[in-house]
Amino acid sequence: MAARFALVVSCGLMMATPAMAQFWQCAPYAREISGIDIHGNANTWWSQAAGRYERGHAPKVGAVLAFQSTRRMRVGHVAMVSRVVSDREVLLTHANWSRPGAIERNVRAIDVSAAGDWSEVKVWYGPTGGLGTSSYPTNGFIYSGHAPAIDDEPATPTVDMDTSIIATAAAVPVVPVAAK
Repeated sequence: MAARFALVVSCGLMMATPAMAQFWQCAPYAREISGIDIHGNANTWWSQAAGRYERGHAPKVGAVLAFQSTRRMRVGHVAMVSRVVSDREVLLTHANWSRPGAIERNVRAIDVSAAGDWSEVKVWYGPTGGLGTSSYPTNGFIYSGHAPAIDDEPATPTVDMDTSIIATAAAVPVVPVAAK
């Protein structure tokens, strides 16, 4: 029995395991792709943008949507608009939403605010494959004033996890199992 266990363990150790080369938080990723040079937690971006960047309540490609803090999202969230579908629907590119550290491109977000001012949104959530029932309060859009630093990709939601392979192997001797 011990020999079989050793064999299983050695085979498991010889298999390649995926590793993330980059684990993204939303704020550094939004800064990287939008060019908006704001640092700190996402819930501080709106106030930090005052006087430095134009802000508003209409979506524009390259703008960053600044989410407010909530009980479940204590440091807020930021996401860049990759496409404007209509005055109440956009596609977002962001990190650390559906899966920890993952980048999502062109995911659907809709304005569900009563006033149509983007003060409350629903965002596509990967594990459910839809918008779900949760809505999130936002402050509005921070405009970068230039084109975003991402390729114009198809409007299909994608989740990127760097799947670079790090091969690990261990030299574990395989001992033949004696027949009983």
